[in-house]
Amino acid sequence: MQWHLYCRVVDNFGDVGVAWRLASDLAGRGESVRLAVDDRSALAWLAPGGASGVEVADWHSPSTRPGDVVVELFGAGLPDHAIASAAGLGPVFVNLEHLSAEPYVERSHGLPSPRRTAAGASFTTWYFYPGFATLTGGLLREPGLLERRSRWTADADGLATLGIAARPDERLVSLFCYRNDAVAPLLESLATTPTLLLLTPGPASDQVGVVLGPTLTRGALRALRLPYLTQRDFDLLLWSCDLNFVRGEDSFVRAIWAGTPFVWQAYPQNDGVHRIKVDAFLDRYLTDAPIELAASLRALFRRWNDSGAGAIEVPPPATALHDAWAAHARHRSDSLVGHSDLTSRLLEFVAAKR
Repeated sequence: MQWHLYCRVVDNFGDVGVAWRLASDLAGRGESVRLAVDDRSALAWLAPGGASGVEVADWHSPSTRPGDVVVELFGAGLPDHAIASAAGLGPVFVNLEHLSAEPYVERSHGLPSPRRTAAGASFTTWYFYPGFATLTGGLLREPGLLERRSRWTADADGLATLGIAARPDERLVSLFCYRNDAVAPLLESLATTPTLLLLTPGPASDQVGVVLGPTLTRGALRALRLPYLTQRDFDLLLWSCDLNFVRGEDSFVRAIWAGTPFVWQAYPQNDGVHRIKVDAFLDRYLTDAPIELAASLRALFRRWNDSGAGAIEVPPPATALHDAWAAHARHRSDSLVGHSDLTSRLLEFVAAKR
C-alpha cells in the first residue's frame, strides 16, 4: 500500500522522531511511504542515510501518487490537498495519537470521527492510540530490535563505536531531558558514586554545564557531552548504560525496549497533566514490582517530573534495590515483547477498514 504520513514539528523534534520510526518500519515491511513534514532539519542527524521505500516531502507539496492510507500524526492537522483526497473512494484516514497509559486510551482506541472535505464530501478519521495494553495500538518496535540488542550487549567494546571511554569502576548514566529544576539535585545524588554521565545536546548538556562548570565534574561524577546521535546510535547508547533518563515519547519507548533501569520525564504542562500521565504509567509499569522498589521509583519519577524541592534518591549500584530495579526493567521489557507491536497492529487495523 501507499502510505502518506503527515507530521508537524511542534518543538523538540520528538514528533518527527516517532514519525520517522513509523515510516521506516512500514517501509521495512514492504510498504511505500511518503513522509511529509514542515521541518525536516532533524532528519539530517536522526536518519542521515534515509531509508529505502521512504520519500520525505514538504508539508504543503501534493503527491503525484494517491495514498491508500493517510496518517495524521498527533492530531496536528492535515494540508488541504490531503483532505481533498477523501472524495470518492478515498484513502483510509488515521489519526495516530500520543502514547499514554491512562484508561481513556483503551476506550478511545479505534473510534471513528466523521469529517467533511471543503467540497462537502464526508469521510471518517479513525483514532489510533499507542499504549501498553492489548486493547490499544501497542508500542513501536521494528522486527529484529531485540536481537540487535542482544548482540550489542554481548559486545564488551561496543561503547568505543560511540567514542565513549568509561573507567572500569564507573556507572554509566545517560541524560536526555527537557529543562528541569531537578537537574542540580540529581547531580548531587550521582556524585556520591563513580559515574560517567553522558549528556545529549540541548537542555541536558546546557543545564549540567551551568551546574558543574567547565570541568564537568563534581565528587565522583564526571560528565561527557555527546554529539547529536542517529536513532540507531541512540539505541546503542541506551543499551550501554546502567541507567537512562529519557523524555517525551520516542526515547521513552526505546528505554523500555533497552530493558535497563530508566526514569521518564513526561512533556511538562502548566496544568500539571503530565503528572497524571506519569502516575498512570507507573500504575501499570510497577505491577508485580517489589513493594520497596515500587515506592522508591514512584518517589524518583514524581520528583523528576515536579518542580518541588528536595533531594533525589537514585538507588546506587551494587545494592539490593538497584538489582531489583534492573531485574524488573528487563522483566517488564520482556513481557511487553509478548504483545504485537504498533506497526503490526496498524497494518491489521487499516486492512480491516479498506
